Amino acid sequence: MADTASLDERVKEISSLRKALIRPELGGIVGTVAVFTLFALFAFDSGMFAAQGVLNWSLVSAQFMIIAVGACLLMIAGEFDLSVGSMIGFAGMMIAVFGVVLGWPMWIAILITFAICCALGGLNGWIVVKTGLPSFIVTLAFLFILRGFTIYIPQTIERKTIIGGIRDAAEGDWLAPIFGGKIGQGLFQWMGDAGIIEVFERGSREGQPVVDGIPMLVIWAVALIIFGHILLTRTRFGNWIFASGGDPEAARNSGVPVSKVKILMFVMTAFCATVLAVCQVMEFGSAGADRGLLKEFEAIIAVVIGGALLTGGYGSVLGAALGALIFGVVQQGLFFAGVESSLFRVFLGVILLAAVILNTYIRRIITGER
Repeated sequence: MADTASLDERVKEISSLRKALIRPELGGIVGTVAVFTLFALFAFDSGMFAAQGVLNWSLVSAQFMIIAVGACLLMIAGEFDLSVGSMIGFAGMMIAVFGVVLGWPMWIAILITFAICCALGGLNGWIVVKTGLPSFIVTLAFLFILRGFTIYIPQTIERKTIIGGIRDAAEGDWLAPIFGGKIGQGLFQWMGDAGIIEVFERGSREGQPVVDGIPMLVIWAVALIIFGHILLTRTRFGNWIFASGGDPEAARNSGVPVSKVKILMFVMTAFCATVLAVCQVMEFGSAGADRGLLKEFEAIIAVVIGGALLTGGYGSVLGAALGALIFGVVQQGLFFAGVESSLFRVFLGVILLAAVILNTYIRRIITGER
């Protein structure tokens, strides 16, 4: 039996180098190393790698990471969601309407907003699987629908497109700090007292550390990355996600509930968008009708940079997180390096093009295409 197995042409030895090359995170790892090396050379003395600088690009990267997790899982399942940015603006506005205008307790406003947005995400997925329409078209329609409601609702109720007062409404609430608070204040105060990190030398905050804790936005990003990675690589449902995006018909014939998987991934995308929306309104203390503009494309770009294939069935949450990290570091790094900020999109376009070329090469390795 052993001899037969060893001669079976279906059993093929794969070298360690080849295994490394076909990992979806490869592009993200290469890009991360290249970006950090570049800014270490040209912006090391600018404060980019000091405590405050690290916090700046970590916060920006965390925003991209949160929405990239949902976008990654959905893209691996073979679908797109172009309504993510509008969902962020809509969710933030709903919290402001419920919590400030209507005066509901903030925890109720947050939970109802999550329920509404996840239901809308599920509706997106249901329409896609029931009609057979491309998710690109369905979610493009929802992009305009949600953005329209985000502008119409506050104008009708308050005759303005920005609603403030969220911080006051969230004062003393038990759920709001989970999205807008910080952890580790004691540790950072100790680090400041020990001279490990910088402290304010004058003013009302004299003696306090420049960075006084880890924002919950970063904690949510890390938690979602861990959850998404475990779901994708350690569970049967993760195998279903890959199968649904790789070959839906074959997956259905094998007993995979493809429609259910796709709908749940649309719900997951909406959940991630709502998490970012709640974190934003708690940070800024207001909700604006223009929040989330172009975030849907930024999420897809981060996922593609991280190694996911546009055709579905292949990708990695860790790779998407690295793509989001690259996104955030480049955006903030150009500022620290003294480069004109408008060149950010030039750098982003170059990185995206390089990632797509690399992903195409990897797909050819996997499929044997020429």
